[in-house]
Amino acid sequence: MPESEFQSNHGFRVESELSNGRGRTGTIVTPHGEIQTPAFIPVGTKATIKSVLPESIRDLGAQAILANAYHLYLQPGPEIIDRSGGLASFMNWHGPTFTDSGGFQVLSLGVGFKKVLSMDSTHTVESDVIAPGKDRLAHVDDDGVTFKSHLDGTMHRFTAEKSMQVQHQIGADIIFAFDECTTLMNTRDYQLLAMKRTREWAQRCIDEHERLTRERASKPYQMLFGVIQGAHYEDLRRQAAREISELPFDGFGIGGALDKETLGTIVGWVVEELPREKPRHLLGIGEPLDLFIGAENGADTFDCVAPTRNARNAALLTSEGRFNVSNATSRGNLDPVDPDCSCYTCTNYSQAYLHHSYKAKELIFPTLATIHNLHFTIDLVRRIRESMRSGEFYAFKEEWLGRFTRGIYAK
Repeated sequence: MPESEFQSNHGFRVESELSNGRGRTGTIVTPHGEIQTPAFIPVGTKATIKSVLPESIRDLGAQAILANAYHLYLQPGPEIIDRSGGLASFMNWHGPTFTDSGGFQVLSLGVGFKKVLSMDSTHTVESDVIAPGKDRLAHVDDDGVTFKSHLDGTMHRFTAEKSMQVQHQIGADIIFAFDECTTLMNTRDYQLLAMKRTREWAQRCIDEHERLTRERASKPYQMLFGVIQGAHYEDLRRQAAREISELPFDGFGIGGALDKETLGTIVGWVVEELPREKPRHLLGIGEPLDLFIGAENGADTFDCVAPTRNARNAALLTSEGRFNVSNATSRGNLDPVDPDCSCYTCTNYSQAYLHHSYKAKELIFPTLATIHNLHFTIDLVRRIRESMRSGEFYAFKEEWLGRFTRGIYAK
């Protein structure tokens, strides 16, 4: 990337690389600040990270926040956020922000699944897949998706153009093209159909993004990332990466159906087809082992609800594995959850207090638990980044994961 381009209010540069030629560190520049990569991006779905102030999130070391276009479209509506000066101003974050396109939620909520997706409503390439006891709330066609709001049952329509319009009004620094999400339950034929739609929608997203950028020239520039599908098929992943990278995107999202057991292999296939000079975001990944695998194979940023969702359910991350503070063993334990952790929660509160506040359903519990899990995850990726810069990544990975997994299996 030419130096002049990087010196504008948006861009990316690679600063160091692992010996495998994939993993790297770098800097993403946005109108609201820089992001040192690799970086974990906490998810504030509805312009809020549940139970925690934005000021606290910054204190934890977070460099950016990701919100969801689908949820913000339904409530409070993108027009209100636009009038507020954009997402960062609206939520009092004042740092870099991301929004995903809304495609994942439109499609996953539409079939009653939260983490597993299928949008085959035609019965032509595979049997209909839907969560037990649920009605289909979304229907996809070549032009877009018609869906019923999970909030009030009203009907809505998302197309590539609509997603761009909504995301421009929300005003995040990094936005994603509208794509059709699939699941590993979908057939190969359906993966091909979804890839074709995603490629066509990608071009439409670019066209609308360019139109809106000109129309809203007084607003900060928003980097548009194309999304790469293809499930667990090597030829489809590589084909999708080549096709999407031929378009003038500012970066790329690696999404869709991912088999965790082959995560590194899949990311590697994609990265080998993508241009080195553009950033790559691994969508929906946030477990410790997956963060190591993603960074090693070339992902620059990650987002996931797991650290915050698990926290609210009493599952806390520690250097010796996951720990459930609701267990009876914590009831009278005056030690912190993780003696090696320097977060506010571990510095000031015992396992006994956390156990008590969880059992008593006190509102302080999700706050303290979320602070811990986010600190743990953000700090882990910071340490991964520093180890990559210093040339000690592989030693750090072996030592850290060795301790973490030993703790899991010992429990």
